[in-house]
Amino acid sequence: KNVSFAYEQDRYVLKDISFTAEKGQTIALVGPTGAGKSSIINLISRLYDIQKGTICIDGKDVRDFELSNLRTQIGTVLQDVFLFSDSVRNNISLHNPNISDAQIWEAAELVGAAHFIRQLPGQLDYKVMERGGTLSVGQRQLISFIRTLVYDPKVIILDEATSSIDGETEELIQDAILKLMKGRTAIVIAHRLSTVQHADNILVIEKGEIKERGTHQEL
Repeated sequence: KNVSFAYEQDRYVLKDISFTAEKGQTIALVGPTGAGKSSIINLISRLYDIQKGTICIDGKDVRDFELSNLRTQIGTVLQDVFLFSDSVRNNISLHNPNISDAQIWEAAELVGAAHFIRQLPGQLDYKVMERGGTLSVGQRQLISFIRTLVYDPKVIILDEATSSIDGETEELIQDAILKLMKGRTAIVIAHRLSTVQHADNILVIEKGEIKERGTHQEL
């Protein structure tokens, strides 16, 4: 509500931003590079604190939540997937002992990634090189989806650009995105028309302001 935000004092990159996402809705953010879309999604997880206005989840200011509690309820999937030099299992569970192999396989099946993991030498024990160098862009993206799903967040934040991905993998990823968002509240930086068509509300962002809003049909 009425959020303004600056990385540097008084140089506002977001100006008076207001919108509501009801439980289970998908809100799409569209607009040119540098419009402020990424800044909006960074603020929801409180990677930065705002200068003006409020951001509330279930009516409670995000600044009143414990950071760890807030962030376990928010699953963030970014365009540039970060993978560690570690096993596929640990890249998904992030060394959380409460996440079982059965949960990982279940999530992998759901997003259509189980097939490629089974083909890796050692499967879940397969050692991923730094930043996932031995996997394709699409495979890295699918692992990040599994990582998000096993934590079962209530809110999904998604920067869904997938450049340099072949058509077949893109279809798989598109399908995985829809499964990831099902039953969850989603805030999506949309690069594809298909996501925008499914969105309950589209915000057109330009130079840090919301210029238009509505459904795909209305806009």
